[in-house]
Amino acid sequence: MSKKTQDYNVVAATKYRYNGNGRTYLPMDIEKIFGENAFGLEEMKSRLPKSVFNSILATIEKGEPLDPGIADTVALAMKEWAVERGATHFTHWFQPLTGLTAEKHDSFITPNKGGGAIAQFSGKDLIQGEPDASSFPSGGLRATFEARGYTAWDPTSPAFIVENDNGAYLAIPTAFASWTGEALDHKTPLLRSMQALDVQARRVLALFDVKDVHKVYSTVGSEQEYFLIDEEFFFRRPDLISTGRTLFGAKPPKGQELEDHYFGSIPDRVLSCMLDVEKELYRIGVPVKTRHNEVAPSQYEIAPLFENANIAADHQQLIMLTLQRVARKYGLVCLLHEKPFAGINGSGKHNNWSMSTDTGMNLLDPGDNPHDNMQFLFFCTAVVRAVYKHQDLLRASVASAGNDHRLGANEAPPAIMSVFLGEQLEDIFAQLEKGPARSSKQGGLLGLGVPVLPHLPRHAGDRNRTSPFAFTGNKFEFRAVGSSQSISFPNVVLNAIVAESLDVMATMLEERLSGGKDLESAVAEVISEVLHEAKPIIFGGDNYSEEWHREAERRGLLNLRTAVDALDRLTDEKNVRLFEKYGILNEKELRSRHEIWVEQYFKRVNIEAETTEAIARTMILPAAVGYLRELTEILAGGAQVGLTCDGVRETAEEVSRGIDALRRALDELNRQNRALGGDTVHEKAEHMRDHVIPAMAAVRQAGDDLERIVDHERWPLPTYREILFVK
Repeated sequence: MSKKTQDYNVVAATKYRYNGNGRTYLPMDIEKIFGENAFGLEEMKSRLPKSVFNSILATIEKGEPLDPGIADTVALAMKEWAVERGATHFTHWFQPLTGLTAEKHDSFITPNKGGGAIAQFSGKDLIQGEPDASSFPSGGLRATFEARGYTAWDPTSPAFIVENDNGAYLAIPTAFASWTGEALDHKTPLLRSMQALDVQARRVLALFDVKDVHKVYSTVGSEQEYFLIDEEFFFRRPDLISTGRTLFGAKPPKGQELEDHYFGSIPDRVLSCMLDVEKELYRIGVPVKTRHNEVAPSQYEIAPLFENANIAADHQQLIMLTLQRVARKYGLVCLLHEKPFAGINGSGKHNNWSMSTDTGMNLLDPGDNPHDNMQFLFFCTAVVRAVYKHQDLLRASVASAGNDHRLGANEAPPAIMSVFLGEQLEDIFAQLEKGPARSSKQGGLLGLGVPVLPHLPRHAGDRNRTSPFAFTGNKFEFRAVGSSQSISFPNVVLNAIVAESLDVMATMLEERLSGGKDLESAVAEVISEVLHEAKPIIFGGDNYSEEWHREAERRGLLNLRTAVDALDRLTDEKNVRLFEKYGILNEKELRSRHEIWVEQYFKRVNIEAETTEAIARTMILPAAVGYLRELTEILAGGAQVGLTCDGVRETAEEVSRGIDALRRALDELNRQNRALGGDTVHEKAEHMRDHVIPAMAAVRQAGDDLERIVDHERWPLPTYREILFVK
């Protein structure tokens, strides 16, 4: 890259001006605009006959079967509303096993006999679609030539309008299944898992004599971390374009060492983008609440309020899509990869999970005196047991090539699953394991040391940011979820394993109650027995430390370090039985997911390896050779006039050694790229893990070493110093 090009990069970034549609700022009335582009309950109530509205409300809130007889009425109302909002097309919006969303648009327009056209949308159009399923991953569930697949309307998730400057369309959340009925998507198993959890949770509540609860559902609030960088730098980095992360890049003089970015003032350009994103999300009913600078330079976070897990998963996809789409209007690119830059924090998606009833009761809220709240302790113990029994599934649910760069680094939880409870709960559970809990440590008051400031009530347990699964007051925070992935499968796993634990513990409780024990004594016995087995999973210390790794091994906890290691446990017999028992995934569906995700791992690493080789050969190597030629010409010229030029000679030797190291590393990477490791997808994935990734790392190291010594004017890639700090 020439000096002129380097300068152009910086000028283009610093001289950027908003290139949107010219709208000027207007005050945002959140209450007025919230949900205006979502066909939610209020809109349905105002447009549907009372009987139809009550029928669909029973489906949404109580899980009653959908009455197909109301489809035409709902479709007509939905179409009229959408057309009023400017929509000309509709799509069944679904989530195939790519981890992304998919849509096929159809026009509302139908020709009439008079040569004109009318807008039509029937109940059949609403309930079922038939996109081509042949090119979506199926993991062996169907052959490529078997193209038929169906989308089925999910009435529990509101339809919404997607707008751009030239039009709008109606998006209808749907499930996606094959012609033979297998789930080809993320939504279907999520809905099944929520049903399984509902059944077992209501069974437990009945034992506690809790009445008038018709439904229990998991709730999720998922924090999204992401990077925003100038698009000029993005498009000059082939690695970012192809893989979403930088495959080369020397550590800059300044990174995040000064801790000055976290919660700092948000740059104006970024804030403008954030405000636009939030407005778009408000209008389609996504309740985003929090925005702030994250730890790494150019890293940020957005977080919504808690919602029903199914709606939360849909909204999480919309958050990612909106971030990526709106960023471009501001000359920015949103990076969702778990580790786009080496040496600074990567991005996660903290999945805050709980259980709530349709009467508004949070089953993981401990109340004022947790030692008296046996119901809370019962449900909390079930979660602890679930994590202990199914560490492998939780780890597999967040397994990806991208997340392997993040898990275990000093910014994210390790690959070892453990539960942080906090001082108060840990003390209570220690008491319960040995007998009845007689007391709970009180939080007390936290003095701030300034007389004019009030005393604040202090939580009875501190937070632990190193824990992969931490209790944070009235929910559990699963911090290992990757920033680019759908939250659906992690929540499928959480719902499934907690449902299984509630099932087991409810059976234990029923046996004791039928034997004549009173409820409190029976609950205490069950909790004590379960905790005695599951207590190795409870850990309140530093999850990053080597001591914990040794201690975890002593406790017998799993340490599935890579995605391939974790995914290989997905189809263990116990996991097949678990998903089949609760009707979440049959064996074919589960094995298909294993096949798909292992193949995705292989393909992603293979793309990274090919890109690494291409950049090194065609960009870095020529730049280094050109610089070496320049140095040797200086040496030759110096010798003619009697100059020793020792510094130039030493630099030339250093560059030459760097070129040799890069070439050797490239030859090895080329050899490993060509080998592939075998014929099966699994063999190829193992080859990527064991041979290609180390070879890529060696090429990167050689390239980054050269970046530190080659003339900046010649360096062909925007550097971290530019990408992360020029806004």
